[in-house]
Amino acid sequence: MGIRSDQVTGRTSGATGRTPIVRRTGNRFSVNAMSSISAKGRMHFMVFTETFDADVMCRFLDRLAGHFDRKVHLVLDGHSAHRSRKVRAWLADHPDRIELHFLPLYSPELDPDELVNADLKRSLPMHSRARDQAQLGAETRRFFHRRQRQPHIVRGYFGGPHARYVIE
Repeated sequence: MGIRSDQVTGRTSGATGRTPIVRRTGNRFSVNAMSSISAKGRMHFMVFTETFDADVMCRFLDRLAGHFDRKVHLVLDGHSAHRSRKVRAWLADHPDRIELHFLPLYSPELDPDELVNADLKRSLPMHSRARDQAQLGAETRRFFHRRQRQPHIVRGYFGGPHARYVIE
Protein backbone atom coordinates (compact mmCIF):
# COMPACT_ATOMS: atom_id res chain seq x y z
CA MET A 1 0.00 0.00 0.00
CA GLY A 2 1.10 3.55 -0.55
CA ILE A 3 0.92 6.25 2.11
CA ARG A 4 1.05 9.84 0.86
CA SER A 5 1.74 12.99 2.80
CA ASP A 6 -1.11 14.91 1.21
CA GLN A 7 -3.82 12.40 2.03
CA VAL A 8 -6.54 14.07 4.07
CA THR A 9 -8.74 11.76 6.11
CA GLY A 10 -10.51 11.89 9.39
CA ARG A 11 -12.63 14.65 10.83
CA THR A 12 -11.97 18.16 11.89
CA SER A 13 -13.99 20.88 13.57
CA GLY A 14 -14.38 24.58 13.16
CA ALA A 15 -16.63 27.50 13.98
CA THR A 16 -20.21 27.18 12.78
CA GLY A 17 -20.52 28.42 9.21
CA ARG A 18 -16.77 28.51 8.58
CA THR A 19 -14.85 25.86 6.67
CA PRO A 20 -12.06 24.39 8.80
CA ILE A 21 -8.53 24.72 7.46
CA VAL A 22 -6.19 21.73 7.55
CA ARG A 23 -2.58 22.93 7.77
CA ARG A 24 -0.06 21.06 5.64
CA THR A 25 3.51 21.67 4.55
CA GLY A 26 2.72 21.63 0.83
CA ASN A 27 5.39 19.00 0.28
CA ARG A 28 4.45 15.74 -1.38
CA PHE A 29 6.21 12.57 -0.35
CA SER A 30 5.24 9.00 0.23
CA VAL A 31 6.29 5.66 1.65
CA ASN A 32 5.10 2.18 0.78
CA ALA A 33 4.34 -0.67 3.12
CA MET A 34 3.39 -4.30 2.91
CA SER A 35 2.19 -6.59 5.62
CA SER A 36 1.29 -10.16 6.31
CA ILE A 37 -1.21 -11.12 9.01
CA SER A 38 -2.35 -14.40 10.47
CA ALA A 39 -5.65 -15.44 12.02
CA LYS A 40 -3.69 -16.12 15.23
CA GLY A 41 -2.88 -12.41 15.55
CA ARG A 42 0.66 -12.28 14.17
CA MET A 43 1.74 -9.46 11.90
CA HIS A 44 4.88 -8.99 9.82
CA PHE A 45 5.55 -5.86 7.80
CA MET A 46 8.04 -3.93 5.75
CA VAL A 47 8.10 -0.17 5.10
CA PHE A 48 10.09 1.05 2.10
CA THR A 49 10.48 4.10 -0.11
CA GLU A 50 11.20 2.53 -3.49
CA THR A 51 8.57 1.35 -5.96
CA PHE A 52 6.94 -1.98 -5.19
CA ASP A 53 8.32 -4.51 -7.65
CA ALA A 54 9.56 -8.10 -7.79
CA ASP A 55 12.83 -7.24 -6.00
CA VAL A 56 10.94 -5.76 -3.04
CA MET A 57 8.57 -8.74 -3.02
CA CYS A 58 11.49 -11.20 -2.91
CA ARG A 59 13.05 -9.21 -0.07
CA PHE A 60 9.77 -9.41 1.84
CA LEU A 61 9.52 -13.17 1.21
CA ASP A 62 13.09 -13.61 2.51
CA ARG A 63 12.27 -11.71 5.68
CA LEU A 64 8.98 -13.52 6.17
CA ALA A 65 10.50 -16.97 5.66
CA GLY A 66 13.17 -16.13 8.25
CA HIS A 67 10.53 -15.74 10.97
CA PHE A 68 9.15 -19.27 10.65
CA ASP A 69 10.59 -22.74 11.01
CA ARG A 70 7.81 -24.28 8.90
CA LYS A 71 6.24 -23.64 5.51
CA VAL A 72 4.22 -20.44 5.22
CA HIS A 73 1.04 -20.28 3.12
CA LEU A 74 0.61 -16.73 1.90
CA VAL A 75 -2.66 -15.47 0.35
CA LEU A 76 -2.10 -12.62 -2.12
CA ASP A 77 -3.98 -10.44 -4.55
CA GLY A 78 -3.16 -10.40 -8.25
CA HIS A 79 -0.52 -7.64 -8.24
CA SER A 80 1.94 -8.13 -11.10
CA ALA A 81 4.93 -8.20 -8.73
CA HIS A 82 3.38 -11.16 -6.89
CA ARG A 83 3.21 -13.16 -10.12
CA SER A 84 6.52 -12.05 -11.66
CA ARG A 85 9.22 -14.34 -13.03
CA LYS A 86 11.62 -13.26 -10.32
CA VAL A 87 9.16 -14.19 -7.54
CA ARG A 88 8.41 -17.53 -9.22
CA ALA A 89 12.16 -18.19 -9.39
CA TRP A 90 12.51 -17.31 -5.68
CA LEU A 91 9.68 -19.73 -4.86
CA ALA A 92 11.29 -22.46 -6.97
CA ASP A 93 14.52 -22.00 -4.98
CA HIS A 94 12.61 -22.17 -1.65
CA PRO A 95 9.81 -24.72 -2.18
CA ASP A 96 9.75 -25.75 1.48
CA ARG A 97 9.60 -22.15 2.85
CA ILE A 98 6.63 -20.34 1.28
CA GLU A 99 3.69 -21.27 -0.91
CA LEU A 100 1.56 -18.60 -2.56
CA HIS A 101 -2.21 -18.75 -2.99
CA PHE A 102 -3.92 -16.11 -5.12
CA LEU A 103 -7.28 -14.48 -4.51
CA PRO A 104 -9.69 -14.15 -7.44
CA LEU A 105 -9.24 -10.99 -9.48
CA TYR A 106 -11.04 -7.85 -8.29
CA SER A 107 -11.98 -9.21 -4.87
CA PRO A 108 -10.43 -6.94 -2.22
CA GLU A 109 -13.24 -7.88 0.19
CA LEU A 110 -11.65 -11.35 0.46
CA ASP A 111 -8.31 -9.91 1.58
CA PRO A 112 -8.18 -9.24 5.35
CA ASP A 113 -4.94 -7.31 4.81
CA GLU A 114 -7.01 -4.60 3.08
CA LEU A 115 -8.45 -3.86 6.53
CA VAL A 116 -4.90 -3.31 7.79
CA ASN A 117 -4.42 -0.78 4.97
CA ALA A 118 -7.63 1.03 5.91
CA ASP A 119 -6.74 0.96 9.63
CA LEU A 120 -3.30 2.42 8.92
CA LYS A 121 -4.62 5.21 6.72
CA ARG A 122 -7.30 6.03 9.29
CA SER A 123 -4.80 6.03 12.17
CA LEU A 124 -1.93 8.06 10.74
CA PRO A 125 -3.52 11.50 10.37
CA MET A 126 -4.87 11.44 13.94
CA HIS A 127 -1.39 11.83 15.43
CA SER A 128 0.46 14.57 13.61
CA ARG A 129 1.27 15.49 10.07
CA ALA A 130 4.61 14.17 8.89
CA ARG A 131 6.94 16.91 7.70
CA ASP A 132 9.16 14.68 5.57
CA GLN A 133 9.46 11.16 4.18
CA ALA A 134 11.55 9.89 7.11
CA GLN A 135 8.94 11.03 9.62
CA LEU A 136 6.12 9.48 7.57
CA GLY A 137 8.06 6.21 7.46
CA ALA A 138 8.64 6.35 11.22
CA GLU A 139 4.93 6.96 11.90
CA THR A 140 4.01 4.06 9.61
CA ARG A 141 6.45 1.74 11.42
CA ARG A 142 5.07 2.94 14.78
CA PHE A 143 1.55 1.94 13.67
CA PHE A 144 2.71 -1.55 12.66
CA HIS A 145 4.70 -2.06 15.87
CA ARG A 146 1.65 -1.02 17.88
CA ARG A 147 -0.54 -3.51 16.00
CA GLN A 148 2.03 -6.26 16.55
CA ARG A 149 1.49 -5.75 20.29
CA GLN A 150 -2.29 -5.92 19.80
CA PRO A 151 -2.98 -9.42 18.43
CA HIS A 152 -6.67 -9.13 19.32
CA ILE A 153 -6.99 -6.33 16.75
CA VAL A 154 -5.07 -8.32 14.12
CA ARG A 155 -7.38 -11.31 14.71
CA GLY A 156 -10.31 -8.93 14.28
CA TYR A 157 -9.32 -8.24 10.67
CA PHE A 158 -10.52 -11.79 9.94
CA GLY A 159 -13.93 -11.24 11.56
CA GLY A 160 -15.77 -9.99 8.48
CA PRO A 161 -18.11 -12.36 6.64
CA HIS A 162 -15.94 -12.41 3.49
CA ALA A 163 -12.71 -13.29 5.34
CA ARG A 164 -14.05 -16.19 7.41
CA TYR A 165 -12.76 -18.61 4.78
CA VAL A 166 -9.30 -18.15 6.33
CA ILE A 167 -10.43 -19.28 9.76
CA GLU A 168 -12.54 -22.15 8.48
